[in-house]
Parts: sequence; structure tokens; C-alpha cells
Amino acid sequence: MAARYAADRAFRQYDAADPLNRQVTAELEVRWNRTLERVVDLENRIAAHDQTVPQRPSVTPAEFATLADDLKTVWEDPSADGRLKKRIVRTLVQEVVVDVDDDAAEIVLVVHWAGGAHTELRLPRRRRGQCTGTSTEIVAAVRVLVRIAGDDLIAGLLNRNGLVTGRGNRWTRERVTALRSHNKIPVHRPEAANADGWMNLTRAAAFLGVSAKTLRLAAEGGEIEAEHPLADGPWLFRRAILEGNTGRRIMDQARQRRRHPAGPTDEQQTLF
Repeated sequence: MAARYAADRAFRQYDAADPLNRQVTAELEVRWNRTLERVVDLENRIAAHDQTVPQRPSVTPAEFATLADDLKTVWEDPSADGRLKKRIVRTLVQEVVVDVDDDAAEIVLVVHWAGGAHTELRLPRRRRGQCTGTSTEIVAAVRVLVRIAGDDLIAGLLNRNGLVTGRGNRWTRERVTALRSHNKIPVHRPEAANADGWMNLTRAAAFLGVSAKTLRLAAEGGEIEAEHPLADGPWLFRRAILEGNTGRRIMDQARQRRRHPAGPTDEQQTLF
């Protein structure tokens, strides 16, 4: 349309020019010819494009009416992009009325459909100062992990366990810091961890003089008190527990196993 309008405008300028002024009319004729060439070029390109695009199958009114009965299939179709979904919403939804139910702490949405039907939806209302949705289990895990780890390491541990923020994002040092600040969790300080006597599995095993596997199996079996906030994460031990009777018992059992290793002895008879 723009190219055709430019061609018509060039023709009107040429037609309105004085024929005796040959220099002006010659220049206007050249401009008119250029606009006509552009119109022909664009029309040829459009025709070539139409030939390459496959023709859409014809849809009968009955088939079109059945789309309303199977809107979910249309909405979830991979070929349905965001623009098509917006057009569907604008076609089907007349308006959405929003209200707040203070007694139930809910947001009430009333959808007015184009056909005259109404649908009421209720969503929980986030209170002032409430967390954005991060689960209490994650908050509890961070509260334990800060005893031996900084925010960088905690973010890596949360990501390794497949945990996400309340908004569905991966954890970063900044997001762990924000979570701690919101829940009043103190930052990790090595001097405070040493004063409280918190150790990870490697340090605790070295403190007892046993292997890490021995201490982990004892913790998994409930033989010694330990904390394990994440399924794929560190074990936490306290020095007071390691120095107590439980820790000494694990040390004695490990020493006895080293004195009497499993395997054949000189007095054991062979089968053959």
C-alpha cells in the first residue's frame, strides 16, 4: 500500500508539472518510473512468498465451533505462541473484577466470560513482610548450614539438591543473603563456629581419629547425634558430642576393628 501510494503521488506531481518546463518534468518522470518499478518488485516478491507458503486447510463452521469444547488442547499446542493466547483471552474474557477478602486473607477474582458466565477464583493474599514463598524447610536448612558454610557454599548446596527460591529461580549468594536477612539468620563466622564447636564430617572424623565413612555410618545409624539438613549435603557435628561418651565409644570400636580386621587367620582351615 505504501509503495502504491508513493507511485500515485509521483504521478500526480508529474501530471501537475508544466510540460514546457522539460527539466522539471524529466526529473519527475524518472521519480515516477522508480516508484512504479518498486511496486512491481514488491508485488513479485509477495507472489513468490505466497507460492512457497503452504495453503491452510479449510475449516468448516462445525469444526471451528468444536474448538471451544477443547480449549485446553489449543492453549497447550506447541505452535500456539503468546500472541495467539492473548487473542484467545481477549476474545473469551470480557473483564476480571478483583476484590479482597480481609477476613479470609484472600484475593477474590471474578472472571466475566464473553458468553455471560462467571467464574470465581480465590488466591491467598501475601501479608506485609511475609516471605515470597520460600519453603520453611529451606529456611530451616539455611539456619543450620550457616554454622559451617558461607552464602556461596550454601547456594551451591541448595542448587545441588534441586531446590529453588520462592519465585522458581536458582540460588545465588545474593539470594541466600537476602533470605538470611529476611529471616534474621546470622552470617557465617568461622570464629563463632569454632567457639560453638561445629564441624563438618571431615573435621569431625579427624578429631576422633576415625575414617569419615565410619563416622557417617554411625550418624546414619543414630549412634551419634548429628544434623543433616539436606539429602545431598554435609553432616554437622558438635565438639561437645564428640568429646562425650558417644564419641569415645565410636573411637574404641574403630580401634578394635583395626586390631582385629576382618579376614582369614592363620588358624582358620581352608575348604580344600
